[in-house]
Amino acid sequence: MIFAPDPQVLHAQHRLAELHFDPGIRNGRLTKETRTALVGFQQLNGIKPEGVLNARTLRALKHPRKVRGRFSDGVEVDLGRQLLFVYRDGKPALITHVSTGAERHYCERGHCGYAITPVGDFSVFRRIKGWHRGALGAMYSPVYFRGGIAIHGSVEVPKHPASHGCVRVPLYVAPRVFHLVKMGETVRVRE
Repeated sequence: MIFAPDPQVLHAQHRLAELHFDPGIRNGRLTKETRTALVGFQQLNGIKPEGVLNARTLRALKHPRKVRGRFSDGVEVDLGRQLLFVYRDGKPALITHVSTGAERHYCERGHCGYAITPVGDFSVFRRIKGWHRGALGAMYSPVYFRGGIAIHGSVEVPKHPASHGCVRVPLYVAPRVFHLVKMGETVRVRE
């Protein structure tokens, strides 16, 4: 059975893209990518992050919260809202939902530690394109900014902190993050 594109979903996909969220293919279907972009948009706008087009989300798409760049070029990770912002010329180039450090003790694969994403200003010092196997698992196109802590694509990006300390981004967004974020660039992690 072939479903006709939903005009409301198609409009939302275009609007999300205008607002620098990546809804995936703009086809009028509520895809996994569109739902993920909606989760990020909802988190930014103080709406329960369900990834659905409800009345409150539709209103917010018309009048979204303004995003003010905190610096000219760089990355900001907002731990409280679980969002990542990439800025270019003081304006957002990309906004996405993330999952950061779970703030719990772990012992996995012979490594023990406390899962936390460090707060502060850091610089990108290593980038690896494609899949990379780290000590605690696979990462897609990791962009390292402190020790073994990286921004990377993951197949699992829940709506809450769940990582060992890395900043997980949706797998389909990772190539765009990798393309935008350069060596030496500032990564600001704040609560």
